[in-house]
Amino acid sequence: MVDHGNDVAGRPLADPVLEAKRVVESAARAGLTIRVLGGVAVRMQALSESPLLPRPIGDIDLAIKQGGWRALADFLKSAGYGADDMFNALNGARRLLFFDRANNRKLDVFVGAFEMCHSIPIAGRLEKEPMTIPLAELLLTKLQIVQLTERDLRDIYSMSFHHEVSAGDGSGIEADFIADLCAKDWGLWRTCTATIEQSLARLPDYGLPSEASVLVAARLSKLSKQIEQAPKTARWKLRGRVGDRVRWYDEPEETTPTA
Repeated sequence: MVDHGNDVAGRPLADPVLEAKRVVESAARAGLTIRVLGGVAVRMQALSESPLLPRPIGDIDLAIKQGGWRALADFLKSAGYGADDMFNALNGARRLLFFDRANNRKLDVFVGAFEMCHSIPIAGRLEKEPMTIPLAELLLTKLQIVQLTERDLRDIYSMSFHHEVSAGDGSGIEADFIADLCAKDWGLWRTCTATIEQSLARLPDYGLPSEASVLVAARLSKLSKQIEQAPKTARWKLRGRVGDRVRWYDEPEETTPTA
């Protein structure tokens, strides 16, 4: 069992960003590698943690590699979190659920992959960033959403504004990484391209300064072009023949703590 020492003493903090930092840093001292995703990660990655389009943050989402969920469960209990034992017993190999009663907040842990409308590999490059999953994977967790919400659009615009879209040099939002995943999975390609189109179409609704709006549109368009130009696999082409006649995405289930 991991020796947690006294690094996580105290109750979860009310501010979700500060609390996520506390958990990640304390976990690192305990020998565990975890990273943040979701709205907390978007805020962390923004300039001075002030996104272009701020939005309320409720829960905290974390990612870990396969195989370490039992040690993480012990660690989070020592950090002041209660476990949803039934959910974790049934789903621990891919997802864990904890709760912070004091702040009325869930803590969701994705193990190995982010699985909602599509499965996004988020654990293979956890060491790339010190606090969050890499920007490409973070944006993909938003692009893979079929039914976009207000908060999803705000996160997409904020990330596109604050980070350059790159191709091949490993910086910013790595368009080549996103394009490669889409080139192997027609369903993911179908959703991501539709999300980018919808994001571009709805951008004028947000009344952004012209400079910001132009920059966001240019970066999303650049990403879209990179996705389209990436050579597609035989599997992608075969699935593409079926098209929209067969549903290409999963219906995500909302998790609710049982305790």
